[in-house]
Parts: sequence; C-alpha cells; structure tokens
Amino acid sequence: MGIIKKIFTTSRRPQEDGIFFDAIKKILGFNPINLDHYRRAFTHRSSNKTDEKGNPLNYERLEFLGDAMLGSVIAAHLFNEVPTGDEGYLTKMRSKIVSREHLNELGRDLNLISWVESKVSAQHFGENIHGNLFEAFIGAIYLDRGYPYCEKFIYKKVIVPYVDIPKLEGKVISYKSLVIEWCQKEKKSFYYELYEDNGTEGQKHFGVKLKIDGRIVAKARATSKKKAEEKASQRAYFAFQEKINKK
Repeated sequence: MGIIKKIFTTSRRPQEDGIFFDAIKKILGFNPINLDHYRRAFTHRSSNKTDEKGNPLNYERLEFLGDAMLGSVIAAHLFNEVPTGDEGYLTKMRSKIVSREHLNELGRDLNLISWVESKVSAQHFGENIHGNLFEAFIGAIYLDRGYPYCEKFIYKKVIVPYVDIPKLEGKVISYKSLVIEWCQKEKKSFYYELYEDNGTEGQKHFGVKLKIDGRIVAKARATSKKKAEEKASQRAYFAFQEKINKK
C-alpha cells in the first residue's frame, strides 16, 4: 500500500470504509477502486496531513488535475458538437460551462462538502469550496479509474443535464467584461470608483460607482469589491443593452 493508504487507514474501521465506499459509488455511478484518492479529495489543507516526505496531503493538487480533465472533456464535446465554431467561440462556450458559479452549483448538488475533513468550521469556508471539491473529485476519479471513467462521470453529471448549446450561447458570465469590451470598442473612458458604504447589516459592504465618460451610470453594493463591480456592470449593461448588442 502507498503512503496515503497508510495514513488514512491507521485509525479507520472496516465499517467506515464500507459507508464511504457506498457514498462514493452512489455519486460516481460505478465502483471506486482506491478510496484513498477520494479521501484526499475531501481533505482540507487545515488538516495539516503530510506524507513521510513532508509533502502536503489535501485536495488542492487534485483540484488542478480535475480542472484539466474537466476542460479536456468539455473541449472535446464542444469540438464535436459545434463543427462551425472557431477557437474564440469554443473557448467562450467552455468558459461558460466551467464557470466558478456553475462548478459551485455542481458541488452543492452533490453535497460534497458533507465529506470534508477539516479543522476549520464549515461556516468559515468560502463559497468556492463547492467548486473546488468538484474539481478535486474529478481529479480523484482520473487517478482511480483513468480518463474513460473520468469522461463518463463528466458526461453524466455535467454535459447531459447542463450543456444546452443554444442556451449557453445567450448566457452572460461577466457583465463587467461586456461593458469593458463595449467601452473599449467605442473609445469611451470607464472607471470603477470605490466609495464608502456605511451599511447597517453588521457585515462589511463595498460600494462601487461605474463612471463612463465621466458620468455615473450605475451604482451597486455587495460584500466584496468584485461582486459590487459585477453588479454595477450588470445595471449598466441593461441601461445600454441596445447599444452594446448593436452589431
């Protein structure tokens, strides 16, 4: 057995193995072989687990691998399904499918967070942990069963239920990008100005004013600067929608 196996099995009982096996099999739709890969996919860095060489044992490297596998399968599907799509079109479509928002949704639907081993309370996890776990889980599938099973899982959980080409073509993944592209195309100046927000909700908020050609066209507030900018951009987009969408 490998190093990971030794670490994870020192205090585990056969009954626990059976419960975990059944849970993973239910998510996969086929039998896992090496449960250690999946345990690692649910191990948060706060657990501070390492192998005998001192290398960290958590899901972050699996995230990288899963992201690559997901992108590969989605790219191949789009390449085959949309023979008229050029490189730019295919890249944008893939980005819509593997957007952080969508990956978080997939991770939540599978309730992957319920299996996380961590020394940090779940309430302190950021929203993106759902998508991170989903990517790590795909990475674990690749290590456990290889590319064909990885592809099978992605088709079943991502492509079949969610990939609708016509709908995706009309989906906006970043209003900020659309507004900036339009401003650059029309040679308009734009600026996102952060202003003081004294909200009373008990949680820090950020206020953003979007100025185009020196005029405030939209304002928004959110729990992060990035979210506030996107919300302001969305409002600006709908205000200038006809001009932005004009060919």
